[in-house]
Amino acid sequence: MKKIIPACVLSLSLIGTTVSAAPPEHANYENRYIPVQLLAINDFHGQLDVYRTVGGKQVGGAEYLAAYLKKHEQDNKNTLLVTVGDAVGASAPVSSLLQDEPTIEFFNKLGVDVGGLGNHEFDEGVDELNRLLHGGEHDKTGFFEGADFPFTAANVVDKETGNPVLPPYVIKKVNGMPIGFIGVVTTETKNIVLPSGIESVEFIDEVEAINQTAQELKEQGVQSIVVLAHNPASSNQDGSNPSGDVVEIANHVDDEIDVIYGAHNHGYANTVVDNKLIVQSYANGTAFSDVDLLIDPKTKDIVKKEAEIVTTYHEGIQPDQEIKEMVDSYSEQVAPLVNEVIGQASNPLTRAQDESGESTLGNVIADSQRAIMGTDFAFMNPGGIRADLDQGDITWGEAYTVQPFGNSLVTMNLTGQQIKDVLEQQWSGSYPRMLPISGFSYIWDQDAPIGQRIVEITDSNGNELNLEKLYSVTVNNYLATGGDGFTVFKEGTNVVTGPTDLDALVEYIKNYEGAISQPELNRIEVR
Repeated sequence: MKKIIPACVLSLSLIGTTVSAAPPEHANYENRYIPVQLLAINDFHGQLDVYRTVGGKQVGGAEYLAAYLKKHEQDNKNTLLVTVGDAVGASAPVSSLLQDEPTIEFFNKLGVDVGGLGNHEFDEGVDELNRLLHGGEHDKTGFFEGADFPFTAANVVDKETGNPVLPPYVIKKVNGMPIGFIGVVTTETKNIVLPSGIESVEFIDEVEAINQTAQELKEQGVQSIVVLAHNPASSNQDGSNPSGDVVEIANHVDDEIDVIYGAHNHGYANTVVDNKLIVQSYANGTAFSDVDLLIDPKTKDIVKKEAEIVTTYHEGIQPDQEIKEMVDSYSEQVAPLVNEVIGQASNPLTRAQDESGESTLGNVIADSQRAIMGTDFAFMNPGGIRADLDQGDITWGEAYTVQPFGNSLVTMNLTGQQIKDVLEQQWSGSYPRMLPISGFSYIWDQDAPIGQRIVEITDSNGNELNLEKLYSVTVNNYLATGGDGFTVFKEGTNVVTGPTDLDALVEYIKNYEGAISQPELNRIEVR
């Protein structure tokens, strides 16, 4: 068990940082109060068989995450396991090729008690989300029983009825103590998933939804309240410098709320804001959070809370064999396709953007889309590029991991002026979204006002873009419907749908003469 420490006194451990809110002033409070442990995962993204490296050591993988969680559960019989959204979506092929059913099955086997939603749960629309959660038929996988634990989403409402599409809260009793869980998902979801999939729902303000739901819980006598917020949160390792949407949420929600989980930005958070403990544990199964609570059995209120972020290092722990066998069985189903070698790369191709906004892998993907559709230009959304390609053999599975969403490509006609307007929209959101491009180049001025940053646009032959001329353009269906705030694409004419973005990339790699080399980063220039 972790040492109980006074308010805002921070202690470092070998496996994480412990941040504590103020304990009560009673000599024997540890014996008087009921200890409850919350174990939480955020942004798992179906990474069942994916390992990563932290500090030179391997981390992640479903079988190691399971081993850690089971080990921590042994420390406290009063344990609840929760997930804070993006359990699925942008998943590894072993999960996504099977409609992410393997990840839900993994969570079922872990014994998850409460789930929150993230933006990626909406990637394939509300109907598929409901099938994953509640069970149903899919033409690829047949019948699936769904999750055997409840999900909560207080701020996702049906447009027609105004009612939440999922329960706004879930109450779990631990040793007789009721704990209320309120789920919310970032309102940015409406801008970052395919619009057609969420036409029936609306994402209302997180604070409004939390406060309304907290009031309902208090009216039922629930005094211990936890928020599963799929919103960004960050802090330094010692708890200092808290930032992100969750900090703003903490400052404006009901003071009866004790713990707020963050997610979405895949960062670290372990801090206290307005006496609310804020926690986030990176992403992809590389870590989880362990929150220890003390609840007063008389008032049923949380009187002490502290958190620790635990990294899932492989070193020093044995993987869970049941989970390993489960993942291996799914891997065998998809192995023939996933392991097919489709080409080679002479250098690593990465999605990391330089100061102008350009990346080597972004250029390759945009080139592949323009090539297969035969258009003048192509644009790609950077958020759709989910992994890098290493030097050497490129497998189909690696290409899939780069582009796991299966978006269809779309051609359209835009004027030169509309193309310029699209480029100006890169700075119109809450943060810059620099589009990988193909077939042209441009210069932008970082000191110019938003909406006036594009200085010059030229085609691949060096000719200045004619603002009156019509050009043929390729984008994916996400951008074509205004995704990421690029609403100008919705004005395109002569729209034609083509193959998927993945098919374009695979064909491009297969047909490339020799190994793919890093393209020059000379398409975007910043002044």
